[in-house]
Amino acid sequence: MPSGAPAVSPTGAAADAATDAAGAQSGTGLGSIDAGGGRVSVSEKAMINARADVNQLLPLKYGWAWEKYLAGCNNHWMPTEVSMQADIALWKRPADPTGTGLTEAERTMLKRNLGFFATAESLVANNIVLAVYRQLTNPECRQYLLRQAFEEAVHTHTFQYICTSLGLDEGELFNMYREVPSITAKDAWALQYTQHLEDPDFRTGTPEADQAFLRDLIAFYVVFEGMWFYTGFAQILSLGRRNKMVGIAEQYQYILRDESIHLNFGIDVINQIKIENPHLWSSEFQAEVRQMLADACELEIAYGRDTMPTGMLGLNAEQCERYMHFITNRRCVQIGLAPLFPDVDNPFPWMSEMMDLKKEKNFFETRVIEYQTGSGLQW
Repeated sequence: MPSGAPAVSPTGAAADAATDAAGAQSGTGLGSIDAGGGRVSVSEKAMINARADVNQLLPLKYGWAWEKYLAGCNNHWMPTEVSMQADIALWKRPADPTGTGLTEAERTMLKRNLGFFATAESLVANNIVLAVYRQLTNPECRQYLLRQAFEEAVHTHTFQYICTSLGLDEGELFNMYREVPSITAKDAWALQYTQHLEDPDFRTGTPEADQAFLRDLIAFYVVFEGMWFYTGFAQILSLGRRNKMVGIAEQYQYILRDESIHLNFGIDVINQIKIENPHLWSSEFQAEVRQMLADACELEIAYGRDTMPTGMLGLNAEQCERYMHFITNRRCVQIGLAPLFPDVDNPFPWMSEMMDLKKEKNFFETRVIEYQTGSGLQW
């Protein structure tokens, strides 16, 4: 309480409600107000099961979460800022011997690529809103999650914009996750890790529940966003490097920029939970996570083969398989596990250049009003 301020002591039902709210570790932020609970200190803040008030942003405990929120805001963009005229013209143009049009292999890849991403972003957004936000009890992390949820909506908007611009079959595109086996397998694998967490009665607070939440974070941040998006990024950005579908490629580069921050935030959250709850990171759980990543890698390799059955200029399924081994090893190291595969090089070094592009290299131009958007990206 502030110095000299009279203490407010609830009585009766109000006191019981306040006690229940203080003791509950649901982390929703919607419980009754504990008027006599004192001010929140940094030491009371934690990633999960915190007794601190999740409605109180300050004082910050995790500066990295706030910095990622600010970085996300600075990277703001909208798909409709990107012209699709060149893409529309190329999509309508038949292939010819000079190679100026899209080949059938490129068309197949593009449609299946878009088909996965069209619903994948919604799956991630649903997981954030229905599972992660409720159980993560740190307010600065929640602040970033609100920004990420908006970005997932922008990404979903992007695929709607591409679909309508090119005149694609909406039913085909947005139902591929039901109809293309390799896409169905990936989405079904991810959903098993979040279905019970969206149960309104689910609560962290026991080792089993805390591990379930940590498992969900690994499935969606490390695997879904950190592994399964990268074959698709490589495919579309490879087209852009050859001056094909440049509008879509530009939008994918903005999405890649967003996803890089999503991934790094998720890894920071996972590692912080491990630090604060070392009992969760048992040798048995580590072995389980390693198997998760190995299975996920195989699912992504199958997707690469499905989207590029014959390959295309500069890109084929075998290269994507090697790339996934490289990416999987990186993800293992980032969360404190030994690599899964023998030392493997990156077959797409240009992907690292795009991911690691710094703002001092003018990735984003700054408008006169100092409002940063993606519209200034130059190929």
